[in-house]
Amino acid sequence: MSKAIAGFSKLAKEQKIEWIAGEYFSNPAEAIELIKKYWNDDAALQKLHDEFIENTITNFYLPLGVAPNFSINGRDYTIPMAVEESSVVAAAAKAAKFWARRGGFKATVINTEKIGQVHFIYKGDTGKLTAFFKNIKDKLISGTHDLTRNMEKRGGGILDIELRDKTALLPGYFQLHATFETVDSMGANFINSCLERFSKILKEEAAKYAVFTDEEKEIQVVMSILSNYVPGCTVRAEVSCPVAQLDEGNGMPPEEFAQKFVTAVQIAEVEPYRAVTHNKGIMNGIDAVVVATGNDFRAVEAGIHAYAAKDGQYTSLSHAKVENGIFTHWIEVPLALGTVGGLTTLHPLVKLCLQMLGNPSAKELMQIVAVAGLAQNFAALRSLTTTGIQQGHMKMHLMNILNQLGANEGEKQQAAKYFETNTVSHAAVADYIKAIRQTTTPA
Repeated sequence: MSKAIAGFSKLAKEQKIEWIAGEYFSNPAEAIELIKKYWNDDAALQKLHDEFIENTITNFYLPLGVAPNFSINGRDYTIPMAVEESSVVAAAAKAAKFWARRGGFKATVINTEKIGQVHFIYKGDTGKLTAFFKNIKDKLISGTHDLTRNMEKRGGGILDIELRDKTALLPGYFQLHATFETVDSMGANFINSCLERFSKILKEEAAKYAVFTDEEKEIQVVMSILSNYVPGCTVRAEVSCPVAQLDEGNGMPPEEFAQKFVTAVQIAEVEPYRAVTHNKGIMNGIDAVVVATGNDFRAVEAGIHAYAAKDGQYTSLSHAKVENGIFTHWIEVPLALGTVGGLTTLHPLVKLCLQMLGNPSAKELMQIVAVAGLAQNFAALRSLTTTGIQQGHMKMHLMNILNQLGANEGEKQQAAKYFETNTVSHAAVADYIKAIRQTTTPA
């Protein structure tokens, strides 16, 4: 049983590694060697990575791939994607190529409003609180001017503050519900700083508000924090073409393909068990670009899944229809993203990825990310409704299986050729490698 340790964060990096290796591994030297193998040879670059988080011991790599041939609003993009799952990048690239020949993707930012809240408890007359809020609203805004000045110069700032009565949900519970425009930054630190200032002003002003009783003056601020649910910060991406142009030469008539595709989306709209997997596929594309561009994929995930359940049932993020002979497939998602601040200005590969995308504004990045999600969804549904998902996915997974089996380059080449016409499974690949090894004469 490993021991607890006091003062771990104060240890030097080498000391942390030595303690971990000695406590958790039967071969400490081997563990230390593996940890250090992933250090960057560039000491300055490694120091930069070390300082992103606390208690860093090494780097954990994800593959960074690219999906070319995306046409978005008439402009061509090669989209960077940081992801470990087989077939994600290939699927996105295939969908991009398909739609590039049919007019490309169209994307529109609907709105860019971010949200933050001061959650507080007030035990008193609601009418008095309402009057008090009206009295101090201007002070809340003017009292943050030192925080908002630079944001306002860039076209952002505080949009509005509302008092919200939540006492039907929890006794005495009220909110200051604030909306913000943060332009090209994701804005978390800016919003949280404003909210904490709001809470300070709220308590100070309440303490001297003559209309309040002594008890009413004792407003208890529970917390001040931004929300990652941003239904007012949304983007729409879509593709469309005449149904006749959906002919891929796979033997399925385009009318049948369109009908099956639309039905598959409708199933995800009404069946939560399917919707979760359906949306997970969309997030394969969204998360991969969000990570590659240094944004917070956990915040994006949480906000998008909440949006998928906003009407009381978890449902599909994408939609499809055929009207007047035109097939349309679209998605509308909330995306709070930034292209300045945070890792976007620190991580060298994040900066490279943003340069690859033409150094987009936050609005442009919203469009690119939404398109990546839609492309992933189209690729998945196209496979599901035609050949089945496993044929393409397992072909892409073949190399992972071969690496697990320790196949050499010659064995990999033979296996790749053999499985062009045979079903890929771990057992089938293991049997094939075993068979060719048994027929190979040792040198």
